[in-house]
Amino acid sequence: MRPASPYGALLDDNPATHSTIEILGSTTHYWEFGPENAETVLVLVHGFRGDHHGLNAVSAHIRGIRIISPDLPGFGMSTPLSGHSHDIEGYALWLTSFVDALELKGTAVLLGHSFGSIVVSAAISRGLATPRLILVNPIAAPALSGPNALLSKITLSFYRLARALPHALGAPMLSNWLVVRVMSLAMVKTRESELRRWVHQQHHAHFSSYANRDTLLEGFEASIGSDVSMFADMITVPTLLIGARNDPISPVPAQERLATIIPQATLHIFDDVGHLIHYERPREAAELIVSFLDAGTVAEPTP
Repeated sequence: MRPASPYGALLDDNPATHSTIEILGSTTHYWEFGPENAETVLVLVHGFRGDHHGLNAVSAHIRGIRIISPDLPGFGMSTPLSGHSHDIEGYALWLTSFVDALELKGTAVLLGHSFGSIVVSAAISRGLATPRLILVNPIAAPALSGPNALLSKITLSFYRLARALPHALGAPMLSNWLVVRVMSLAMVKTRESELRRWVHQQHHAHFSSYANRDTLLEGFEASIGSDVSMFADMITVPTLLIGARNDPISPVPAQERLATIIPQATLHIFDDVGHLIHYERPREAAELIVSFLDAGTVAEPTP
């Protein structure tokens, strides 16, 4: 039996509407929470191999803000880009076009989690205007150097092998239950058994919802070939960094350095959590977001 979402009641009380829009050849699916006429609008960008579900727990806690949460092209329900690679340049262009198509350019606040932190930072460096920026578990340093370099290279080789093999062999490798579970075990830090079971279930349900092997490999190469620090000096708006002390992907020293090179950055470090703030500590993240934006409220906890 699937574990119930610990945030299900909050989501039921704050239901989302589902829409689609054509952006750069991608039928982009997105979900909206909160009042359509809210003064503050927040556009979310999820991490690699995830989809909009990953940030739902954060959205569930926020009231009074219009939240727009798309699936990145090639992931979740959104189809791949057409005529553009699924690299940082392609995703940054897609995000700029998406925000522009919704007539929110210059007014929507951007929030990126993990790989999404690179996408939104790259888009800003290329001219996407936003009044404020929020990065959750930001990728603060290059993946191909530092403590995770060997693991990143091994994973890249695995993805390349899975793409090179015939479909009948390669495709099952990428969505293999054990592969997903090992990743999930490496990321989850909570000791609450029910929450751990739910996080694992979320990864098994959504971690393999990608369009094809080519899109997946392009996205992974983008995720390890760039990081937020590459665009930091171009980010001049007030920026909230929400990091974690036990993040296996972004060590604390890299997060602290990032806070010094983004001119108007404020860094908050959560203890006893890793790269899954959005799953394990969504209420505390929502509180920081609401305070930073000086808008909206955080929903009262459900019984």
